[in-house]
Amino acid sequence: MSTETHTHVQGAKHHGGPLIYTANLFALMFLTVVTVAAASFNFGSANVVIALAIASVKAILVGLFFMHLLWDKPVNAIILIAGFLFLGIFLMFDFLDVTSRNNYLPRNMPNMENATPAPDSMNPLKTPAPRPLDPAPAKAEEHK
Repeated sequence: MSTETHTHVQGAKHHGGPLIYTANLFALMFLTVVTVAAASFNFGSANVVIALAIASVKAILVGLFFMHLLWDKPVNAIILIAGFLFLGIFLMFDFLDVTSRNNYLPRNMPNMENATPAPDSMNPLKTPAPRPLDPAPAKAEEHK
């Protein structure tokens, strides 16, 4: 005989129910439409920020409801937040040296400002199409 003990809070649902999942579905579909609409506008350098903000909200919704973090132990939420925090820290280390990078050219790359233009014979738009080769003449059979 097993002695399992279940601790249930009165009035609390363990896993949401159809209403919460349907609302989450419509929220994710709406955010997908917002993502597609935002992609059709040019916000300049804010394009990436807007796309990441929308994706973050969608990821939070998926994590809270479909991964059951809303109803799970709080330590799992702390672990998830710590993971995202460290991801953000590691990405910030990547962005620290963007302005200090030099645009080095390879040593064997010629200076293209004074380059000689390609002749028209190398331009496929200005040269005639190649003629097909003539068939090779048939060899005469040797008699022994």
